[in-house]
Amino acid sequence: MKTRNLALTIVFCLCALSMAVAADNPFLGTWKLNEAKSHIPSGAAKITSAVYSPAANDMVTVTTDGVDAKGNPIHTEWTGKFDGKPYPVTGSPDVDNRTMEARGVRTLITSNLKGVKLVYKGKIEISADGQSRTVDITGTTPDGKPYKATYFYDKQ
Repeated sequence: MKTRNLALTIVFCLCALSMAVAADNPFLGTWKLNEAKSHIPSGAAKITSAVYSPAANDMVTVTTDGVDAKGNPIHTEWTGKFDGKPYPVTGSPDVDNRTMEARGVRTLITSNLKGVKLVYKGKIEISADGQSRTVDITGTTPDGKPYKATYFYDKQ
């Protein structure tokens, strides 16, 4: 009986610890695009939602949905750490790997690569109240034209 109680206590503590770690990460959750506040030039993809969720080994999974420059649906997934190292992206013909590096508690610097070529880079910043995030991107469209975009998201 003591072994069973000890095992249940350990499982409970681990679950509580993982929930506490997730609660401390302001990026976690579902983010919906606020087009009225965003500046998205033609030729840039429109990511309409992003979901950040905890994954194994202190990693985060980022799932995005939206439309590409031609209006075709896109769905990508990335699982990695906010450590500045590249981790694979699935679902995008334009991006193979993504890096995300934490700069403080509310800012991420991201780079998206196709092979070794930088496709776009950006800064993701969570508002002080944690209810919105701004994504500033500088990149190159698939046809080689440079662009800058600002995406504004509301937390759901």
